[in-house]
Amino acid sequence: MSIVVIAIWAVVILVGLGLLTMLVFGARSLAHGKIKPLSMVIVIFPIVLLGIMGLVLGDWPLAAIYTFFIVFLVATLSLFLSGIRGLFT
Repeated sequence: MSIVVIAIWAVVILVGLGLLTMLVFGARSLAHGKIKPLSMVIVIFPIVLLGIMGLVLGDWPLAAIYTFFIVFLVATLSLFLSGIRGLFT
C-alpha cells in the first residue's frame, strides 16, 4: 500500500472523527439548553436537503449542486428580507 492511500485514509478517518465529535457535543449542548433548536435546524438543513435530493435524484453530484443553489438562494432571500425588515423598523 502506498503512502498516498494511507494519507487519504488518515484524512478520511480524522474528518469522520471530527464530525462525530461535533455531533456528540452539539447534541450535548442541545440537551443542556446551551443552543437554540432553531440554530441546530439551520445547520442541519443543508445535510438533510442533500440526503433527500440524493435519494430522489439518484445522482449525488447533481444533488450536491442543486443543494448548493437552493441553500444559496434561501440564504440570499433571508438576508434580503432581514434588510427589508430593518428598513421599516
